[in-house]
Amino acid sequence: MTGEETHNIEYKQQWSNDCLKVISAMANSNGGMLFIGLDDQGNPVELKNTKKLLEDIPNTIRNRLNILPMVEMDVKTGHKIIRIAIPPSSIPVSFNGKYYLRSGSTVQELRGNELADFLLNKSGTPWDNCIEVHSILKELDHDTINEFKRLAADRLPEIGNENDHSMILDKLNLVDNKQIKRAAVLLFGSNPQRYYSHAVVKIGKFLNDTDVQTTDIVKGNLFQEVEKSLEILRTKYLQSNISYEGIHRRDILEYPYEALREAIINALIHRDYHGFSQIQIRVYPDKMIIMNEGRLPPEITAEDLKRNHLSKPRNKLLADVFYFAGFIEAWGRGTLKILEKCRDQGLPEPEFNNEHGVMTVIFYKTKWNEKTLKQLGLNERQMKAVMYVKKNGKITNREYREINNISDEGARIDLNMMIKKDILIQKGKGRSVQYVLIK
Repeated sequence: MTGEETHNIEYKQQWSNDCLKVISAMANSNGGMLFIGLDDQGNPVELKNTKKLLEDIPNTIRNRLNILPMVEMDVKTGHKIIRIAIPPSSIPVSFNGKYYLRSGSTVQELRGNELADFLLNKSGTPWDNCIEVHSILKELDHDTINEFKRLAADRLPEIGNENDHSMILDKLNLVDNKQIKRAAVLLFGSNPQRYYSHAVVKIGKFLNDTDVQTTDIVKGNLFQEVEKSLEILRTKYLQSNISYEGIHRRDILEYPYEALREAIINALIHRDYHGFSQIQIRVYPDKMIIMNEGRLPPEITAEDLKRNHLSKPRNKLLADVFYFAGFIEAWGRGTLKILEKCRDQGLPEPEFNNEHGVMTVIFYKTKWNEKTLKQLGLNERQMKAVMYVKKNGKITNREYREINNISDEGARIDLNMMIKKDILIQKGKGRSVQYVLIK
């Protein structure tokens, strides 16, 4: 109950009409908890007439918002407070004729296109299945459609001899009453960003979370964005290791190419296009992060992505077309393929996270990353030393003492513990002793 306000927790010192706005916003988002009788820091304040409020608040919410959250009395450090649990609503909830959403710890009113998309989404019509009233068939990129025909020859042979692109779109359920749908613009548009400026991939090279070295913005239709993103990563952001099989040269990307391709496609077809954030690919010295706006279905957790699970695409039309093109399977195996390719290349398993409406895939170059080291029980000094060795190739007792401001005895204890945990190995003797990471 204590702590700062978040996207699903808010504190109010007294009950007022403003509380109804918060409740409607939480109901329109992912639900939440509203506490009456707490200040902004979560400390209790005097709340009068609590018995009457317990009777009035449910009636007011029902009459004004047409929903009925759970309203209960609670006690904190001897003070009575009221806790209101708001479940997410499957239908739009308005307050005084306006619609609100929860964004972080704030309440935002929906207007214009955002409101239209919100109401459409609540009605059960997927974003990609809606008509794009401003676009016409001539604006589509016919080279991309022809390339799709070639790719889909095995899974959709009936379009092989079809030269009328409007008929191909009709077979793909991408037109309605001769008007093209949003999915068609994203998949085959010559300039989708004319209508959806946020439908881009942003790639950045980071030294840390705040120091960005270079940035690229990838535009085009979804098929073009897949290929352009991979090409930019391969030629500009990632390194390749060269090996030979007989006389044949192999360039092995530091992260498996097929795993990256799968993750980028997943981000493009599963993202929530109602939102206005861009897909981000962040390349760090020791990891790479691919992020897209969009929650997993309620019945699927991030951990489920590491085992067999149902395929429940957010944008079914986008997923269908990528399936026909042979880019994805219809069995929910994409994430398993990512794990498999990383293991085959001797890399740690990627990490899947789904928090605050954002889906994240984290690829690691080495198992000696912050998450793994914490799981092994390393302290902050030891973790700093591992990062030092990753950068410099080795560490000495003296260097350990200097970077951690610790005694000689303390350094020996820390270093020996990392040897016992099979993280470091000792090389040399006497004053020439160095510690390096076990490969």
